[in-house]
Amino acid sequence: MRSVLLVGGSDSGGGAGLQADLKTVHSLGVHGSCVVTAVTAQSSTAVLDIHDVPAASIRAQLSAVLDDLGADVVKTGMLSTAAAVDVVSDAIGGLPLVVDPVGVSSTGQSLLTPDALVLLRSRLLPKALVVTPNLAEVEALTGFVVHGPGDLEEAAKRVHALGPAWVLVKGGHLDGPPTDLLYDGRTAVVLEGKRVATRHTHGTGCTLASALAAHLALQVPMQEAASRAKAFVERAIRQGYAMGKGPGPLRQGGVASPA
Repeated sequence: MRSVLLVGGSDSGGGAGLQADLKTVHSLGVHGSCVVTAVTAQSSTAVLDIHDVPAASIRAQLSAVLDDLGADVVKTGMLSTAAAVDVVSDAIGGLPLVVDPVGVSSTGQSLLTPDALVLLRSRLLPKALVVTPNLAEVEALTGFVVHGPGDLEEAAKRVHALGPAWVLVKGGHLDGPPTDLLYDGRTAVVLEGKRVATRHTHGTGCTLASALAAHLALQVPMQEAASRAKAFVERAIRQGYAMGKGPGPLRQGGVASPA
């Protein structure tokens, strides 16, 4: 069976982070192993506490998985400390890497220290096969502010200059249909979608990056993998549900991937 190593934070509410990652790859027929970099006390409305896992424990988890199970693709999410970024960068070697540069939770809490951002930019992004920033993460990484869909290609070019082979800029926070842009340094491909009228979108970014990683592990070419991942997320949003007082989670399980 193909496998993805999921590296990131645990969400006690089950809507985002490693919980969303594992549900996503499992529903796509891919084995998911995981490395916990942080434990969050998280509800549907707030991140109440963050416990950063010590670097030695992150290193041990990575060794346990990679020395035995291996991985076809590595996907990173929350890497809240510089030490976490360093350890992961050292461990992944030449494995295909999907980086979701998680900087802020959907409820507004910072999940990335300034030192970690510097190392994410300088150490991890140059190793990435693809990075999947939203608009706030584009600004954090490059200083460039996206005002509308016409800015997405410039945003992708600026992130690409940091070293990843591909960039998938997520434009879902703009008004209108949720439009993303995939860029490889030469060609920009616009991925259009349909906006779903719901507030239950907790875990959308995690789900997209994990679905992309799962399709890449299944050896789907990048453009098709990105298109399938976007379609998967739209279906999961349509099946999202209320849980707690804030935005509810997506329903990844049982969501078929388009052929």
